[in-house]
Amino acid sequence: SKKERNYYLKLKAMEDLGLIKDLELQKEFVLQDSFKLNNKTRRKITYKADFSYVSTDDNTLHVVDVKGFRTDVYKLKKKLFEYKYQIELEEA
Repeated sequence: SKKERNYYLKLKAMEDLGLIKDLELQKEFVLQDSFKLNNKTRRKITYKADFSYVSTDDNTLHVVDVKGFRTDVYKLKKKLFEYKYQIELEEA
């Protein structure tokens, strides 16, 4: 989307200036591993972030989702992500 592209350009400029590092697009985070139950494998649950990067001033990981509409599935995955990784999911 246009919103995602503009946000990417902003982050890329910040990376070029040395304000952030390790910029990644569509980074996948595992929310729950796959498991077996009654001989059936249940697939892992993942969340794919629009952007992730590390702030160079304090070396903290930032995970950003550029959302237009917050679906119920997104809201649930956001809570699972924040619980597991103890990182606040930023929304742009």
